Amino acid sequence: MTDTTDDIAEEISIRAFEDDCRLLEGLLNDVLHREVGPQFMDAIERKRALAQSAVNMRMVGLEDTAELLEKHLASEMSEMTLEEALTLARAFSHYLSLMGIAETHHSVRKARNIASLTKSCDDIFNKLIQGGVPPEALYETVCNQVVEIVLTAHPTQINRRTLQYKHIRIAHLLEFNERPDLTLEDREMVIEDLVREITALWQTDELRRHKPTPVDEARAGLHIVEQSLWKAVPHYLRRVSTALKKHTGRPLPLTATPIKFGSWMGGDRDGNPNVTSKVTRDVALLSRWMAIDLYIREVDSLRFELSMSRCSGDLEKLAHEILQGASPVSRHSESWNQSQSRNHGNHLSQPTSTLPTQLPAGADMPSFAGESSYSILEFPGNINRQPSTQAPSKPSMIPRNASFNSSQLLAQRKLYANSQVGRFSFQKLLEPSLPERPGIPAYRVVLGHVKDKLTKTRRRLELLLEDLPCELDPLEYYETSEQLLEPLLLCYESLQSSGSGSLADGRLADLIRRVATFGMILMKLDLRQESGRHAEALDAITSYLDMGVYSEWDEEKKLDFLTRELKGKRPLVPPSIEVAPDVREVLDTFRIAAELGSDSLGAYVISMASNASDVLAVELLQKDARLSVSGELGRPCPGTTLRVVPLFETVQDLREAGSVIRKLLSIAWYREHIINNHNGHQEVMVGYSDSGKDAGRFTAAWELYKAQEDVVAACNEFGIKVTLFHGRGGSIGRGGGPTYLAIQSQPPGSVMGTLRSTEQGEMVQAKFGLPQTAVRQLEIYTTAVLLATLRPPHPPRDLKWRQIMEDISATSCATYRSTVYDNPDFLSYFHEATPQAELSFLNIGSRPTRRKTSAGIFHLRAIPWIFAWTQTRLVLPAWLGVGAGLRSACEKGHREELMAMYREWPFFQSTVDLIEMVLGKADVPIAEHYDRVLVKEQRRRQLGAALRKEFKATEEYVMVVSGHERLLENNRSLRKLIEGRLPYLNPMNMLQVEILRRLRMDEENNKLRDALLISINGIAAGMRNTG
Repeated sequence: MTDTTDDIAEEISIRAFEDDCRLLEGLLNDVLHREVGPQFMDAIERKRALAQSAVNMRMVGLEDTAELLEKHLASEMSEMTLEEALTLARAFSHYLSLMGIAETHHSVRKARNIASLTKSCDDIFNKLIQGGVPPEALYETVCNQVVEIVLTAHPTQINRRTLQYKHIRIAHLLEFNERPDLTLEDREMVIEDLVREITALWQTDELRRHKPTPVDEARAGLHIVEQSLWKAVPHYLRRVSTALKKHTGRPLPLTATPIKFGSWMGGDRDGNPNVTSKVTRDVALLSRWMAIDLYIREVDSLRFELSMSRCSGDLEKLAHEILQGASPVSRHSESWNQSQSRNHGNHLSQPTSTLPTQLPAGADMPSFAGESSYSILEFPGNINRQPSTQAPSKPSMIPRNASFNSSQLLAQRKLYANSQVGRFSFQKLLEPSLPERPGIPAYRVVLGHVKDKLTKTRRRLELLLEDLPCELDPLEYYETSEQLLEPLLLCYESLQSSGSGSLADGRLADLIRRVATFGMILMKLDLRQESGRHAEALDAITSYLDMGVYSEWDEEKKLDFLTRELKGKRPLVPPSIEVAPDVREVLDTFRIAAELGSDSLGAYVISMASNASDVLAVELLQKDARLSVSGELGRPCPGTTLRVVPLFETVQDLREAGSVIRKLLSIAWYREHIINNHNGHQEVMVGYSDSGKDAGRFTAAWELYKAQEDVVAACNEFGIKVTLFHGRGGSIGRGGGPTYLAIQSQPPGSVMGTLRSTEQGEMVQAKFGLPQTAVRQLEIYTTAVLLATLRPPHPPRDLKWRQIMEDISATSCATYRSTVYDNPDFLSYFHEATPQAELSFLNIGSRPTRRKTSAGIFHLRAIPWIFAWTQTRLVLPAWLGVGAGLRSACEKGHREELMAMYREWPFFQSTVDLIEMVLGKADVPIAEHYDRVLVKEQRRRQLGAALRKEFKATEEYVMVVSGHERLLENNRSLRKLIEGRLPYLNPMNMLQVEILRRLRMDEENNKLRDALLISINGIAAGMRNTG
């Protein structure tokens, strides 16, 4: 299973880490002594000591003694009252969370203290130059590289956001505690602050009491940008630029964007009926609103910093034009939007002026230093609340007893929104009038004008979110990032030409880089829908037009119809058509996509794609919606058509992926469309989750490798560039693993300067939750893609190796499917031996756990499938079948070839290493305890015993191939970290078993359910994973 430490375990100083663990453990003990009393603390320590003793016995090979100690511990757990079990679960859960915080802190600490960090830009650029890459080639490749990290709302983040913020504050305090200039008094104050934070953790409810809405999920993603990525991106780009200048003599261009961000939060409607067209529209507008709000803050800081008078003639001319056009009346008119501070602090109530009146928080700090100076945003309007919560009332000029119809009320609200009453007398006290302001620096005049337009842009978005009319002239607000960049670049060029280059390359350069990276929406929103939903929409349309039923046609007839309609210039869907609600939602989504355009949206991803017609169907529905919307608006739709991206997920679809792309590109209309509208670039997504659940991890990995090879070959045949979009999950069973290792093991030629990859759930917080870890992860993405482009990994040296892989894959898949899908006892065993059924109480995602209502494995989503096995510590989906495949290859005499493949073929080595990592984190005795207590029938217990036997065989043959004498031999730091968690993690598992036993006899007991959910949280914290 992927561990959040996998990328950085080798960078942790274990001794310093253990010192911080002891500090945090001691402080938590002090808090618990006060909160639960010394008697219960003695019970907690006794159980921890028993678990530690069992771990020690097992490590020295005394299995029988360890088993006796674990049985004694389990017996004590069974005698606990419900209140005691709940308190113990909470205590151990917090212990494990604090250890996780310390791990993250020490990864940052080590990275900060190492002069030359491995996998950094400086390290990799140097190696490439030393390896013979010409400096010019390195420079061009870095400048043109495009990596997009797509944050998704997949429900694997188990911690409430409240707890995440408290964890971040504890990490900051640990960092502050290491400052060498602290006095004894200072350190005591840090300890007091830590005690306060840990006390707040203990007194906070760990559980989500309501399921999040899609907007809640989107808001969580936006907070990651605000709290971390906003600060990390300019710091990361400075590091890239510095390393590039050092090794090539030229810095990174200001507007170069080696990394960008996308999002599925609010756009991924595959199997989630809660994501509607309105949700997508609201989330896109909300993201734009937040981007503008963040830019306003940065411009405020810049206006204080750029106080110098010397400037270029072009800037002086622009400032003069702005001042000439800003009479007191017109300035007041332009500031109309400063009122109505509604629900978001003082952002709207502060007067807009060319001369700032108050120093913004953190204006004296470099943009990447310290903790975020920004408060957590409260979002505008009704989007800031759950649908069931009544929004706070707004100030009103309408008498309470007045009676208006809807149009009159709308007119009154609009009148109040534009009202100037009582607004400018106060402003005059703060600012002198224009004639009394001689010699205002041109930079402040220009940036003040920029802020005015940004403020109007923000107000316009608020009105759109409230569905109110907005009649601003397009010249009064910003619509594109190019419009915003123009005055900023003029300021930059002025500073450079005036001898103030060091100022230009500071906060101003950081803002320009943010605008280039985040644009006007922070993260462009992808849309995703299942291919069958598009077919249903076309069924309704063709039936209405008396053309037959689209889904009953063969592939060639579908392609002929779709191509013919795509070449036409008239809309296909009649305005008067009446369709079922599900079909209407699909059509409404395309309409919203047409209204928002490619300025706000990224790609349209088709899940479960299997034919060329699946892609053309989306192209037709998209074209039709754009024609319709354009006709109503009387002007073209914004931006261009969205990229349409087929997602190949199942093993069968992966095997056909290359053929589907060849078929698509052989269609003249489609090929010309790709060349003319998408710069000759085809994007293809490959899914790791469903392929793994379908055939097992080993077969999925091999089929993904071959599918990528075939897709690249297909695009090359037609002279089309390809970007592969990797739908990787957090756990190894869903394609997770260390980022660097994953990218470096892709097929040669599949990473040619472009890559898209999802980051999901708990991995988003782990990798990007702190600015320092985010900078490190962004560098790792950059250097891994750069290496894969300029120094592609080796293909299999011998054709025989491919045949061996085919044989291993076939045996592995057969073993996996015979157990999971063909064994009649497996489904019942799965439900009894794991907490899968109870996971739905967690409220960690807005979408259902199943695509359809079937109770079988096939329709269960991959996340709960893996999540359940992770809890029991067997982690079955990540290794089942692998041992059988490797054993079969060894028995056929291929042992030496397997060892050579491990040494020389990066893909095979990474596959084996990831499986070894899973085995190292699994725990057979704990899994056996679940079976012993929870599985009722002897036949199903025998199935569990057979699976544990297969686990041992997998362990044996993985070590044969790797040449290791024990698991994780090549990653001792990770092994040490895992071992350190066991005294808290093992008792959590035993407690969970006991709670499950009781809950299944008393299903309506809410306190038992709470105790179970807290145990799930704790085990997820200890495994550093969910699903």
